[in-house]
Amino acid sequence: MFTDFYQSPIGMMEITATHRGIAGLYFKDKTTVAQPNPLTEKAKAQIGAYFLGQRDHFDLPLDFKGTIFQKSVWQALCDIPFGATCSYLDIASKLDNRKAVRAVGAANGKNPVSIIVPCHRVIGSNGTLTGYAGGLDRKAWLLAHEAPHAQ
Repeated sequence: MFTDFYQSPIGMMEITATHRGIAGLYFKDKTTVAQPNPLTEKAKAQIGAYFLGQRDHFDLPLDFKGTIFQKSVWQALCDIPFGATCSYLDIASKLDNRKAVRAVGAANGKNPVSIIVPCHRVIGSNGTLTGYAGGLDRKAWLLAHEAPHAQ
């Protein structure tokens, strides 16, 4: 496993990768020893461009672990356009399982590659901000950051 760090405007982020792809992107309070590889370096560059408002999508190989259902939710998250939001019910409907709203929420919360797999774009059906592993303040910041660039 390779590790690197990126100081974003909303906190330190840890990037982990295997030889096959990015395995994790999390907000962290403290850093450890970095052991980068070309994928973590590419991820740092793309994340930096995102925070500068110069990138609205990522083209990084991903190598994360999860159940088939979790991976289907994470793939659906990748289809949410930059600057847009949708609800957990929207994702469940897209997966042809409207009764899976809570399971979608749980899978969303387990997303190991935040921002790249944009779980911050999922809000409650009533339009309110709901859970985000990085904290609701960061979720609000990310949505505000993307809003002016929405298509």
